[in-house]
Amino acid sequence: MKRDTMIYNNGRSLPRRMNLFRCLTIAAAVALVASTPAMAQISFTTAVDLALKNSPKVLSAQAEVEKAVAGLQEAKDVYIPTLSGGSGLGYSYGFPLGQPSVFNFTSQSLILNFSQRNYIQAARAALNAANLALKDARQAVAEDTAITYLALDRDQQKLAALRDETTYAGRLVSIAQDRLDAGQDTPISLTTSRLTAAQIHLARLNAEDDEEANRLHLAMLTGLPKEGLQVVSSSIPKFSSPSMKEVEAAKTSPAVESAYAIAQAKQKTAAGDARYLWRPQIYFAAQYSLFAKFNNYDSFYRNFQYNNIGIGIDMRFPVFDAVHKAKARESAADAARAQHDADSARIQFLEGRQKVLRSTAMLATRAEVADLDQQLAKQQLDVMLVQLNSGNGNASGPQMTPKDEQTARIAEREKFVTYLDAGFQTRQAQINLMRQTGELEDWLKSAAQSQALDVSLAPSK
Repeated sequence: MKRDTMIYNNGRSLPRRMNLFRCLTIAAAVALVASTPAMAQISFTTAVDLALKNSPKVLSAQAEVEKAVAGLQEAKDVYIPTLSGGSGLGYSYGFPLGQPSVFNFTSQSLILNFSQRNYIQAARAALNAANLALKDARQAVAEDTAITYLALDRDQQKLAALRDETTYAGRLVSIAQDRLDAGQDTPISLTTSRLTAAQIHLARLNAEDDEEANRLHLAMLTGLPKEGLQVVSSSIPKFSSPSMKEVEAAKTSPAVESAYAIAQAKQKTAAGDARYLWRPQIYFAAQYSLFAKFNNYDSFYRNFQYNNIGIGIDMRFPVFDAVHKAKARESAADAARAQHDADSARIQFLEGRQKVLRSTAMLATRAEVADLDQQLAKQQLDVMLVQLNSGNGNASGPQMTPKDEQTARIAEREKFVTYLDAGFQTRQAQINLMRQTGELEDWLKSAAQSQALDVSLAPSK
């Protein structure tokens, strides 16, 4: 009998060993992939969209809108007749007590109430306030996400610059130590170099903490895992600060408008409560009952019948009601307080917007200064590198040394870090100002459309 496989001394065939080897190789590869953190890059507009879909603040505001819609519908549906059924089965001995019926149906609805119109207007104003609050919540989440995205982008660039500084500082310490050992420098120079390296290390630790905090916050906003979450710098849209005329022409924020809508709702409720007394209230009522045949109604009533129906109107004319009078005063005070709160919110908003407008111009100038300072340091470094490679060309002047090169490189990276911080502060102020002028949502929409256009125009691979 022939065998297709070669048998080894341990009794296992070659194909079986090969299958076992493949399984182990696949298992090792899976373990390696699982142990390697996945890098997840997310664009600017995608981060904002995910934050708006996952934010508990936005979901809560949406629930408030649904509640307000139901409240408005409830205020209107009082004019629709209700219908309820029941049964009052029972047996009576002697003179019948109550109305034992096999089943009965009752219907009633409001026909006229002078306060109900105010209550409907109050519910409609409450719905408007809820929609404005939802809009403000969406803008707040979008602003938070955009600023966090920019902060994480700054942190990533800052850490790259600080890593370069760490390398340059290590070289600087090594050069200072060699010069000290050769008797060409003083211990003060070595200590200064080590102090510079320690300061850069501290700045790097702080930058790593900031990056970790911003990455965690962005992950919480978007619902994505924190590990390996990276931003795409090229996806950040261009910024444009609103002009003074645009700021002055802009209306108040959705939060302020929502506060005024709430005040209007409370005023309508107070007006409805004040119109309760001395005005008629008319209700429609109808009832059908099928009385039980096994009772003794026919023994005591000459014209007893089993099927009974009643229909009519119920008119009330409130004359005196101390409870409703107190409630009307409470509603009026609540409405007055809501109006004052809305006025206070508007004043704070206008003052805050003016401060942001002034700070935006100042921060933009500061960012421009930092940019020019960093460009100057880069140009000076380039000149120094040329001098180091080709010589000074001036025998009487000071000679450039590798120590000067590392110092210049560190200075250029420090200026770049300063430029990153100034640029982030400027963008943060611009986003805040766009939110307060109502342009944030339009800016985000244009950014999403631009990104979608770029994707559609990109050449297919």
